Amino acid sequence: MASPVNDTSTGGGKLYGVGLGPGDPNLMTLRAVQAIDEADVIAYHSARHGRSIARSIAAAHLRPDHVEEALVYPVTTETTDHPGGYRGALEEFYEKAAARLAAHLDAGRTVAVLAEGDPMFYGSYMHMHKRLADRYTTEVIPGVTSVSAAAARLGTPLVEGEEILTILPGTLPQEELTARLAATDTAVVMKLGRTFPAVRGAFEASGRLAEARYVERATMAGERTGELAEIDPESVPYFSVAVLPSRIDAPRPSGSSDATGEVVVVGTGPAGPLWLTPETRGALAAADDLVGYTTYLDRVPVRPGQARHGSDNKVESERAEFALDLARRGRRVAVVSGGDPGVFAMATAVLEAAAQEEYADLPVRVLPGVTAANAAAARAGAPLGHDYATISLSDRLKPWEVIAERLRAAASADLVLALYNPGSKSRTWQVGKARDLLLEHRSPDTPVVLARDVGGPTESVRTVRLADVDPAEVDMRTLLIVGSSQTRWVRRGETGRSIVWTPRRYPEA
Repeated sequence: MASPVNDTSTGGGKLYGVGLGPGDPNLMTLRAVQAIDEADVIAYHSARHGRSIARSIAAAHLRPDHVEEALVYPVTTETTDHPGGYRGALEEFYEKAAARLAAHLDAGRTVAVLAEGDPMFYGSYMHMHKRLADRYTTEVIPGVTSVSAAAARLGTPLVEGEEILTILPGTLPQEELTARLAATDTAVVMKLGRTFPAVRGAFEASGRLAEARYVERATMAGERTGELAEIDPESVPYFSVAVLPSRIDAPRPSGSSDATGEVVVVGTGPAGPLWLTPETRGALAAADDLVGYTTYLDRVPVRPGQARHGSDNKVESERAEFALDLARRGRRVAVVSGGDPGVFAMATAVLEAAAQEEYADLPVRVLPGVTAANAAAARAGAPLGHDYATISLSDRLKPWEVIAERLRAAASADLVLALYNPGSKSRTWQVGKARDLLLEHRSPDTPVVLARDVGGPTESVRTVRLADVDPAEVDMRTLLIVGSSQTRWVRRGETGRSIVWTPRRYPEA
């Protein structure tokens, strides 16, 4: 690929990729006008009707002595009988179009390929660039994109501070659009037209429809803006975009389903942002308030205008009621939990508090996260490939006798065990007791995965024999996976990395 000016060619004319901006000729750059003036050949793409928006934008700068090359697409959205299908028809067209331009360049002529917006942003020019820029001196002249034009015409900030902008083609499957819209701060969806019903459905399914704006033919004749939810799908042309503007200091959308406040309990997974789901990202970004154990809140990026309420890890009930009281005052509250909020975490505390009469009308949702057992199992291989039981070794909320009874029952049933909360500074003996109890039912050679800080900077995943489990090597950040009689443990490759798995088939008695 060439740099903006590529002078490595051995001769011939010069190729320009000229960005014309979003439509208003007054938004062309001075360099774009200069390049058109320097060119011998003006090339532009069009559909079979022959009209070219790019040419119409630059029309005032074209001269009678310019040689014009209209690059007419054989197909746009219709079907084709080309043996290579739609993609094959376009590839053949691009090759032929590039050959036409190469003939001019070989003759020493300067060729300017006109492109609406920016040449390298969803533009037709890039197909010529990829085929010609390594053979001829090339300069790409950037242009104002439709994204920038749309934000300007809406008169609202597109991104601010640390917000993330996602640009999406409307041709993506609706489920993919939904996931990406749910996960991002702000977004622009391009290429509407016939895709509009699916795009609108994605905004609605992601809970973002009330925020979404619509811009049609920004800066051109016939420009139209409005609320996306109010647009007639039959009236939407290709040259339109859907916009999710900045949330910072934005008024809450009228008619929003969450205007009365709600509580969403979210799981952040075992570590940082890589473990968040798109739905969780969206809920965290949309919240007015974040409530949670300070260690888990620190995993969530700071956003302007968003209040954060950190607390100790031993006040789950108080934290839950605090979140519900905020929501009762009309706030959108995300209760942040580690792992999955429904596995030894905050969802139970919130739902228990929400069962009180005073909170009966408040919406409460629970969004899943990657729990520690699944994260640890993936790092080790597939030790949870068959039936397994999940048990917390903490006796803070239940007697040790209950824990011991459940360990015996699961062990005698030959279940793989995922052991949460194995130890802490104040609980140092439970791991040893559990090991000894399990040795009454399991072989000393049973593989045990010791997974500590999975996904974090001090991650450590080791596999040892059950008989060799050392309580001194286990703390609150460690999860243990104890294999069944069928669990396999091998070392692979030169590194000798341990792989643990439990077969899906269990032998008959």
